[in-house]
Order: sequence, then C-alpha cells, then structure tokens
Amino acid sequence: MQEIDSLVKMANQIADNFEFHDDAGERIADHLQRFWAPSMREKIVAHHVAGAAGLNPAAKAAVQRLAGA
Repeated sequence: MQEIDSLVKMANQIADNFEFHDDAGERIADHLQRFWAPSMREKIVAHHVAGAAGLNPAAKAAVQRLAGA
C-alpha cells in the first residue's frame, strides 16, 4: 500500500470517530494538526489539492481547513 493510501485510510478513520459532532471538521483538523507529523499533513493536503481521491466528506472538510491554516 502506498503511503498516501495509508494517510487517506487514517484520515477517514479519524473522521469516522468525530463525524457525529456538529463541529466535526474542526475537531478532525485539530486532531491532524496535533498528532500528525508535518510531513504527513503536507502529503494529505497535497493529495486534497490533487483531487482528494478516497477521502470521505468529513475528512475532506478537515484537510481543507488544514490547507487554509
């Protein structure tokens, strides 16, 4: 499995755990900011810019927040 596939899978799993919150995008982005290495965040943001294939809607919203940060 390629590294980006693993990052997408992890982001989706994190999103699944937070999606029931009204502020899910914020919480997911905060989690990625706090617990992912900068290189991981850079790769998932680049993946989002390239089309975000495989990211679920909540994960996309969170990565969009990271991209704007």
